[in-house]
Amino acid sequence: MTTSPVVKSVIIAIFVMILVALGSAFLSLFRRRSGDDGKATVKALTVRVGLSIGLVVTIIILNALGIISPN
Repeated sequence: MTTSPVVKSVIIAIFVMILVALGSAFLSLFRRRSGDDGKATVKALTVRVGLSIGLVVTIIILNALGIISPN
């Protein structure tokens, strides 16, 4: 079965959001003020971990349903 372009687009979009969250954490880490305790960095990394888990679960479900298949 061929993978639809919509499914590929969703997977790529989630991957891009993961990279944006990682970049946001990187920037907030180095732009941190002396009074800031790093909450922005922790929040960005938490979002990244959540998106990563969501992406893995999505891929597992799509594979189990036969919507996507490995090469």
